Amino acid sequence: MSFDLASRLAARHAENLYRQRPLLESPQGPEVVVDGRPMLAFCSNDYLGLADHPEVKAALQRGVERWGAGGGASHLVIGHSGPHHDLELALADFTGRPRALLFSTGYMANLGAVTALLGKGDTVLEDRLNHASLLDAGLLSGARFSRYLHNDVDSLASRLEKAEGNTLVVTDGVFSMDGDLAELPAVCAAAKARGAWVMVDDAHGFGPLGATGGGIVEHFGLGLDDVPVLVGTLGKAFGTAGAFVAGSEELIETLIQFARPYIYTTSQPPAVACATLKSLELLQRESWRREHLNKLIQRFREGAAEIGLTLMDSPTPIQPILIGDSARALKLSALLRDRGILVGAIRPPTVPAGSARLRVTFSAAHSEEQLESLLSALAECWATLAKEEAPDA
Repeated sequence: MSFDLASRLAARHAENLYRQRPLLESPQGPEVVVDGRPMLAFCSNDYLGLADHPEVKAALQRGVERWGAGGGASHLVIGHSGPHHDLELALADFTGRPRALLFSTGYMANLGAVTALLGKGDTVLEDRLNHASLLDAGLLSGARFSRYLHNDVDSLASRLEKAEGNTLVVTDGVFSMDGDLAELPAVCAAAKARGAWVMVDDAHGFGPLGATGGGIVEHFGLGLDDVPVLVGTLGKAFGTAGAFVAGSEELIETLIQFARPYIYTTSQPPAVACATLKSLELLQRESWRREHLNKLIQRFREGAAEIGLTLMDSPTPIQPILIGDSARALKLSALLRDRGILVGAIRPPTVPAGSARLRVTFSAAHSEEQLESLLSALAECWATLAKEEAPDA
């Protein structure tokens, strides 16, 4: 008996679901070199254009000189360095919460938080379109696990009525494949009415949303009582790496004691925390980045409508073009790539069957001219696709 890996891979090819890794040969930015070709990229989560910012890079270099290259051990042994501690204090202040706790990745932060808070006899309720890390966390917690219909508070409320034990309602702040916002005020009200806690993974909200970049909680004016567990990642708008959970003193101490992905992982390099402290400063200080980003989003939506493209209902830098068929999405992505434009085709199982799309993402580093280049290429490629698919006269 052996694993039949070849047939599994062949099936992926046949279904137009096979994934391949582009090789990036330049820093993150609007203009990149991928697989040896100069490209204009609209597929990065570097929403504020900080990943290659000179001040962030300089902070990283200074951090290496002062603290070395690696964390050396877990936070609970001897891996909790000064920059880690300073960043946690800064993130707590940024989110308006008593404490924050650093994790090495967003996946680990979500796994750590959910599994530390829940166990057998408890209940976890999750939005159907939550990120894979949240769904995995719910399944691994051992709690009774249920998914409510996307952004449907009535669906959530019906599940809350049947909940047992400690109950945690878990949702993305910004849904990563659709770009829409969670109906957070209503979700929080429903949860509070049943004595449940709310956990929000705002990986894609921090930076673009809120008056100071504080994400969806700031956008809706919600506080610690509404969202006791707030998660953010640092590899997107912050432009560095890692993640954090922010909340009460008791929450953070509970995670330190019981969150296995935190306890049993080497800390991130201290120099990365140095870089993130600088990017956090820029994120808050340079509000023009959010303003420019919003102008790009508005212009793209106008231009896409003129072309006849179907967009998702998104006010964020994530602007998916709904295609439907996976083969068709791949074709459109390839046509754009032939014109030097890089936009990824997102297919099942990442998105539901029949909802394949091109996931366009914007950065504050994109210029208006680069946006117009994208719209021009989309118009040409959309027309080419329609012509190729038209029945013979």
